[in-house]
Amino acid sequence: LTVQVTTPQAIDWPLRIAATGSIAAWQEVVVGAEVSGWRLVEVAAQVGDTVKRGQLLARLSTEMLQAEMAQTRAGLAEAQAVLAEAVANADRARELQPTGVLSRQQTTQILTAEQTARARVDALQARLQADQLRLGQARIVAPDDGIVSARTALEGAVAQPGQELFRLIRRGRLEWRAEVTAGELARVKPGQAVVLTTPGGQTVKGSVRVVAPTVDAGTRNGQVLVDLQGGSDARPGMFARGEFEVGRATGLALPQTAVVLRDGFAFVLRVGADQRVALTKVAVGRRSGERIEVSSGLAAEARVVAAGGAFLADGDLVRVVEGAPAPALGTAAAQRAQPVASAAR
Repeated sequence: LTVQVTTPQAIDWPLRIAATGSIAAWQEVVVGAEVSGWRLVEVAAQVGDTVKRGQLLARLSTEMLQAEMAQTRAGLAEAQAVLAEAVANADRARELQPTGVLSRQQTTQILTAEQTARARVDALQARLQADQLRLGQARIVAPDDGIVSARTALEGAVAQPGQELFRLIRRGRLEWRAEVTAGELARVKPGQAVVLTTPGGQTVKGSVRVVAPTVDAGTRNGQVLVDLQGGSDARPGMFARGEFEVGRATGLALPQTAVVLRDGFAFVLRVGADQRVALTKVAVGRRSGERIEVSSGLAAEARVVAAGGAFLADGDLVRVVEGAPAPALGTAAAQRAQPVASAAR
């Protein structure tokens, strides 16, 4: 057979730690009403909507509050008129006080009336400000940018204080809550790169944000929080697998086509000086692209068949050609049949 040979190459392999865990929202905000007894008249957001900070999510009915505010304004106008009259009387009393025309009791009553009228105006102004604040609470808005993940608000329902109307994923950020064994937890550091595979098969990149300072006594695992990049099919509640890149190490690598699996073991076909192949058992490790790590069983200067080793047996004579393609099954069968035919003749 005509074969192409290759030698193991030293490659800087990444060191990875495998882990599993659930995908969750970075922060999930519960949005509710701050007032009670008001009816929902508009729901402006639905599940899955992307909203901005301050955007309207729902609106409450304000007819009763508007009526109360009109009554408060009328009372304030009346109180201001009474105050104006009380201020004029008080100014006149202060002017006449040195003359003795008014008694001390009369002067005190006039000045007290002025203070009372002023206090009533202040009280009505404070009530009007409180009503305006309540009027602003009738608009339920998004507290931050995010994605609406849940909605229980229904038009016509009466809102109650603290009642959940919407649930918001802040800024649309997701995190992976990975479970790492206690023995490997010390190798994980904030900022390390993470590659995550979703149940849909997509690859998501991320980085370690927080490493838990404690280990669960029941599982003996520590939790690692990983910030995930957007634009994938990752959703809160998914279970995913991933790998932490904790460092790099040098190792020997061969093309995956050079490794042959037989009887559950990995072999390579080493080409000797006599141009015969020797079936050599090796131990393989990590894979990166089209290359596989050979951790033991092969010297760094060894020459091995680069491809087509499945068609060769231990001790076969081969011809080494630089850049020759891997033999096809038909070619191998024909070449093996030629010596047999010659011997038969």
